[in-house]
Amino acid sequence: MNVFLWILQSVLALAFIAAGVMKATQPKEKLAPKMSWVNDFSSGGVKFVGVAEFAGGVGLILPALTGIAVILTPIAAAALALTMLLAALYHVRKGEWNTIGSSIVLLILSAVVAWGRFGPYPF
Repeated sequence: MNVFLWILQSVLALAFIAAGVMKATQPKEKLAPKMSWVNDFSSGGVKFVGVAEFAGGVGLILPALTGIAVILTPIAAAALALTMLLAALYHVRKGEWNTIGSSIVLLILSAVVAWGRFGPYPF
């Protein structure tokens, strides 16, 4: 199970780091054609989401990899799960049923990492 959690953490880290860098570095207008939700938020809000996703992605790997403050890994996973829950609720509220799937999948995978690392499979 430890190997499974490491693989899951790595995949999630790559996804969140890539998404976070994109949201933090691209102008809102460039993101809007692919991510319609950015039109409902300020540029600063979109960049904040990007930085939070980037930090969460790094938090899934770096503390556990270095052995320093390993409690941050399940905390990052739980925070990312909460972020994805909020994203899913936003899409439900807007009636964007075709985009909710990725948020739900990332929510579940992040929650599995948080459960595993807080619970039976800590470092």
